[in-house]
Amino acid sequence: MKNRTIVWMLVFLFAVLVVVVVLFSPLRAAFLANPLFNGMIIGVLLVGIGVVFQQVLSLQHERVWLSGRQAGIAAFDGREPRMLAPLARMLAAREGTPRLSATVMRSLLDGIRLRLDQNRDISRYLVGLLIFLGLLGTFWGLLDTVVAAGKVIASLQVASGDVGQVLGRLRDDLQGPLGGMGTAFSSSLFGLAGALVLGFL
Repeated sequence: MKNRTIVWMLVFLFAVLVVVVVLFSPLRAAFLANPLFNGMIIGVLLVGIGVVFQQVLSLQHERVWLSGRQAGIAAFDGREPRMLAPLARMLAAREGTPRLSATVMRSLLDGIRLRLDQNRDISRYLVGLLIFLGLLGTFWGLLDTVVAAGKVIASLQVASGDVGQVLGRLRDDLQGPLGGMGTAFSSSLFGLAGALVLGFL
């Protein structure tokens, strides 16, 4: 298997898709509770998935080049590797079978690790953005809840009528605050779930 990482990522996304299909009805209701923030969260998640796949696929050329060097074959397409550029320059400058000291190898590996970490910065940022959008939607929904609850309390006038009518009106008026809670918790659900999926990838 040439690229097991891509296969495992596709298997994981398929498992997530199966869960989404099984839970489609409650997830649809949760999405419609706050379509603006939830739509942004899903959009950021899709962009993040694309970025992660692009990053993994960009390492394919590095792997092919390294395998070719191990087999004594030059890069067949004429392109030098980007991640392994210092190693390529070092090997090109030496004739015959190159021998690298442990210190030089450690320096090369540290440089590669640093470049890999820099490439992952954007995906880490997108994971944080998903959590942030979920929290922002949560506070937006809680703000709606507080405002609606304030209006309900302000409209209570027990002395002005029958207790049954007051309770019926209170029940109807509480739909607004409960809708705000749905907005808040649905954004948290989608934000944290999206961060979990993208973080795993």
